[in-house]
Amino acid sequence: MFVQLLDEQGVRIPSPDFDSVVAHLTAADLLGFYRDMVVVRRLDAEATALQRQGELALWPPLLGQEAAQIGSGRALRADDFVFSSYREHAVAYTRGATPVDLVRVWRGTTASGWDPYAIGMATPQVIIGAQTLHATGYAMGIRADGADSVAVAYFGDGAMSEGDVSEAMVFAASFKAPVIFFCQNNQWAISEPVTLQSTVELADRAGGFGIPAIRVDGNDVLAVLAATRTALARARAGDGPTFIEAVTYRMGPHTTADDPTRYRDPAELDTWQARDPISRLADHLRSLGALDAAADERIAAEADAAAAELRSGCLALAAPEPLEIFDHVYAEPHPVIERQRAEYARYLDGFA
Repeated sequence: MFVQLLDEQGVRIPSPDFDSVVAHLTAADLLGFYRDMVVVRRLDAEATALQRQGELALWPPLLGQEAAQIGSGRALRADDFVFSSYREHAVAYTRGATPVDLVRVWRGTTASGWDPYAIGMATPQVIIGAQTLHATGYAMGIRADGADSVAVAYFGDGAMSEGDVSEAMVFAASFKAPVIFFCQNNQWAISEPVTLQSTVELADRAGGFGIPAIRVDGNDVLAVLAATRTALARARAGDGPTFIEAVTYRMGPHTTADDPTRYRDPAELDTWQARDPISRLADHLRSLGALDAAADERIAAEADAAAAELRSGCLALAAPEPLEIFDHVYAEPHPVIERQRAEYARYLDGFA
């Protein structure tokens, strides 16, 4: 099954299985999703510009994946917990991260952009696929506590080739852990196409672990919301994990250190630009009379203000003192860390 509720022209597609999940949504709700996507795309563009100007060491753009992240992120409750890769800036935004929080790590001023417990989202994981194990372990803890919150692991199609993901799904299925494996299939694992990684649809792999799967149009924010809510309800009912494959596209580079023109056919990008998630929802909203020029102008101004906040906040970030790197390794004093701190202090004194 391929879940799609809005086609590429923004026309609503009836779905007996998922209509009831989104039936309560109003035009104002949909306009809110549109605003979210416009804002995070603008934040993404500003962060990319900051990296090009030498203000960030690196940036992994999310351009094209806004619907997959906003649709799923807005489905979560405050007590759910997210374990993400390095590209889920829009998910962090829905969890309450501020614009400047998104760039602290990439500026190199901290090891974490936010307090994980404050927003219900762990520090992004750079090791490919490792967060699926973290999410599964957390979910097993949820079940042991008798709670009905859910852990969500976000990862890309490339992570499906990692052993950590397979191990996580084995444990999740065996212990009926309340976890969602949310795979954003953006078609490229850096320069390797998904068709080279897998001869079957990624969602089909989940069945081998005994995990039900939903394959959804990742550029359709409404369908992603419906699929995520369905998986959440299943987990909260004690029925275990669900695998979601959100079929989307990375319009930009893997990171700002990548040049996709070296391996990607421009015609492919043209095809996916016609499926743009923001344009699709905009067309639907206009058909409902819920989006006009004044609303578009207001949302664009909000996006520009958020980008200005990101830029000013980024440039104001102060470099930490060198010895602060030892401050939060352990909760209590540790003799090995103290020895290393003293050795590093002596090394620094050598430059005085």
